[in-house]
Amino acid sequence: MLSTLIRRNKPRSEMSFMEHLDDLRISLIRVATVFAIGMVTALVFYRETPALLNMPLEWAKHPETSPLAFALSQPGEGLVNMGELKEFTFMGVWKVLMYAGFGVGVAVASPVFLYETARFVGPALTDREKSGLVPFCGAALILFLMGAALAFYWLSPMSIQIWQHFAEGMKMEVTWQASDYYAFVVMMCLLTGLTFQFPLALIVLMWLELVRPKTLLKSWRGMLVGIMMLVALITPIAEPISLLVMTGVLFSFYLAAVAVGTVIVRRKRVARGDKPNPEDDDLPDDDEDDSSYQEEYRPKPRKPVTPSDSSSAPAKPKSTPPPAEGDLSSLD
Repeated sequence: MLSTLIRRNKPRSEMSFMEHLDDLRISLIRVATVFAIGMVTALVFYRETPALLNMPLEWAKHPETSPLAFALSQPGEGLVNMGELKEFTFMGVWKVLMYAGFGVGVAVASPVFLYETARFVGPALTDREKSGLVPFCGAALILFLMGAALAFYWLSPMSIQIWQHFAEGMKMEVTWQASDYYAFVVMMCLLTGLTFQFPLALIVLMWLELVRPKTLLKSWRGMLVGIMMLVALITPIAEPISLLVMTGVLFSFYLAAVAVGTVIVRRKRVARGDKPNPEDDDLPDDDEDDSSYQEEYRPKPRKPVTPSDSSSAPAKPKSTPPPAEGDLSSLD
């Protein structure tokens, strides 16, 4: 069993359907194993992991210590004087450990997940497509890390400052619960990292020719509104600055994805022997136009009339004019 998890006994091109399913199960077990190792490591270092996740809160309290100090505002007095995070139940402490372990597990298992995905779908691709598989997985990992870093270094501290500002304006004293805070930081980083994957999803749709690049480019207004709604759902508070910055970043990713998808689709169609642009499929070929025109306007030959045809046809009786009024000769 262990040797099966470590290496494959047979090339994928020689596997049956059930063997492919078994190989998929092994890939999922590998990813789950690495994820579990990350969680256990976070639980072993249970003192260092919360200290790492506490950094956005410290940056919100003291913006001058943040790498993005220019993007943060000055905190209120209540936030500066806030003490340590509190937890009121035993299960809350357990939730804190689980959130910390989940975040570390996802960060460690992400490269393994991408590798197993590429290894599983690789044999079904051509040599040209395999050459772009490694850059695709690398771009997915980089975009995920970019989104998680943006949430960790900027979105989380800024959201904490805005929440505290609203609480002070409403004359409320906020007691930060540790489980809620860690859940907020982990889910913010995870969702933002996944959101940054959407340009790759657009490229895959264009590569599968399920949607055309020009169609995506024409619907840029609807895409812009959809991106703004998505950002408003992900960020805890739809604050104008974060909303505009995130929308601008994701919209630039959308435009870059359309440009990259256009090049990829054009190369794929040329290699297949089709026209470069997908829109050309809607236009009829010139040869078909000429043939249909000639077929439509070609004079049709007349069928020659033979004597047998003329004799076989019954002769029409001659029509006689109606009798004049008062004429009684037709009664005889």
